[in-house]
Amino acid sequence: MPSRKFADGEVVMGRWPGSVLYYEVQVTSYDDVAHLYTVKYKDGTELALKESDIRSQSSFKHRKSQSSSSSPSRRSSSRSRSRSRSPGRPAKGRRRSASQSREHKEDKKKTIQETSIALPKPSENNTKRYNGEPESTEKNATSCIILEQKLKPDLEIKRVLEQYSLRSRKDDKKKEEIYSEKKTFVAVKPIEKVSTKTKEMEFGGRIGTFMLVLFMPATVFYLLLMCKQDDPSLLNFPPLPALESLWDWRVFGVILLWFFLQAAFYLLPIGKVVEGLPLSSGRKLQYRINGFYAFILTAAAIGVLLYFEFEFHYLYDHLMQFAVSAAAFSLALSLYLYVRSLKAPEEELAPGGNSGYFIYDFFTGHELNPRIGSFDLKYFCELRPGLIGWVVINLAMLLAEMKIHNLSVPSLSMILVNSFQLLYVVDALWNEEAVLTTMDITHDGFGFMLAFGDLVWVPFVYSLQAFYLVGHPTIISWPVAAAITVLNCIGYYIFRSANSQKNNFRRNPADPKLANLKFIPTATGKGLLVTGWWGFVRHPNYLGDIIMALAWSLPCGFNHILPYFYVIYFICLLVHREARDEHHCKQKYGLAWERYCQRVPYRIFPYIY
Repeated sequence: MPSRKFADGEVVMGRWPGSVLYYEVQVTSYDDVAHLYTVKYKDGTELALKESDIRSQSSFKHRKSQSSSSSPSRRSSSRSRSRSRSPGRPAKGRRRSASQSREHKEDKKKTIQETSIALPKPSENNTKRYNGEPESTEKNATSCIILEQKLKPDLEIKRVLEQYSLRSRKDDKKKEEIYSEKKTFVAVKPIEKVSTKTKEMEFGGRIGTFMLVLFMPATVFYLLLMCKQDDPSLLNFPPLPALESLWDWRVFGVILLWFFLQAAFYLLPIGKVVEGLPLSSGRKLQYRINGFYAFILTAAAIGVLLYFEFEFHYLYDHLMQFAVSAAAFSLALSLYLYVRSLKAPEEELAPGGNSGYFIYDFFTGHELNPRIGSFDLKYFCELRPGLIGWVVINLAMLLAEMKIHNLSVPSLSMILVNSFQLLYVVDALWNEEAVLTTMDITHDGFGFMLAFGDLVWVPFVYSLQAFYLVGHPTIISWPVAAAITVLNCIGYYIFRSANSQKNNFRRNPADPKLANLKFIPTATGKGLLVTGWWGFVRHPNYLGDIIMALAWSLPCGFNHILPYFYVIYFICLLVHREARDEHHCKQKYGLAWERYCQRVPYRIFPYIY
């Protein structure tokens, strides 16, 4: 494997895409797989460049002429010039060959072309000329391979010439003249270290995040209290329970046991180990992919408990206490995460959670990837305790329905809800590696937002339909059940095929199976798909998610809006996340993203939004 030439933080000269001009840049990271350097220009623009497009600053230092008779006019009149000749200078009176004459003409033509190129302003963003990309905005995956193969010999020749200085003095003089005209771009002050402080605060800033810290637990408790009522209408506010009835140390012990059991499964040396996306320092963290194995082990443990006739409806009777205990644990975990983040190096802090304000950083997460040794806390909580716990709660609701209503088999509605959501969880765990490219892992820190969301919101709000059906049984016919099943299958197909298409393209854009996909190239080296699902809407995976959410709620009937809270909330969540994606993509891809938005105008819902 070739070693990298330039180190992180080194100030070098980077070629501006689409031109022959070099500007001072700072190396921020290096991709060992793609062999690309991520560099930062003085105006803040970040691009991914090949090593052949980067040179050291020393190569641009002007060489002083050792002879005072460098001018052609002086040479003709000077009598004291040296009679010695360089190997590159033809002998006097010797006639040039036809090949040398052609090379001389081509050199003149190249000089005219190079000096006629308009100089782009480095103070402008890379959006001024489509991120430096050519006018043709659509490319085929295989065309990039052919182009790279054609250019490879030229790049090899160029590298050899530069390494051994196989160029004439005239070329050196040309290069000196080109760069001496615009010294301001190559001989400037070194790039200062950019502050990583969060400038744009989301979620309403400090006031908004403070309200969310209070509003999120209150929403969970309100929904659970509503489901216990005979009439769970919005106007029928439930009576508040006594405070002492909300806490049970035995329940809290079960929550701790569940968390550490899943942590033990996570630490088992089974499953493959993969690398995540490169961090700002260029380092890649390693993750063990064994979530599906953890699910199988959990299912085996549940089977053993059922064999010994463990009463799982205990979860239904004490669900509020379980939610309160999980909320208390997530709050304690969030405080621990914030305290430990105060000693974390600056490069390990989350870009969106480093505002300097306690409540904002506590909510969004101050540290990006908090780890205890090799144990990644955020990655572990993202899928394990909450997602698998969601399935366990659903199972407990199914068993509670059978016991309360004296049923020999669960109701059709309960079977549909459990089956649909079980498919969703198994799919997430089977495709666990895909979560490494999501915003939660790559951008958001690990704070109260994700800790409470993973450990409380997911298991206790996402299981709301099953909890509702225990106290409010709904009878549906087989044709209705078949129609709801078809709707869920459509949503799942869109969701899975769109995510698979995106993940396969990210892993290997040159895959022959993806040769029919067209994309818009960007200056970062990545492509924006404009065919397939991603040419239909900008976020087809969100569309599939919402269709499935609707299918999960339909088995509950239309007597109350409460079981449809998940659909309403999920639409709001994905619309907000889509807005965050739009903002980040516009900053990252510039005009390329605007061209993509023109080509794919609808965000989530075709012909609507």
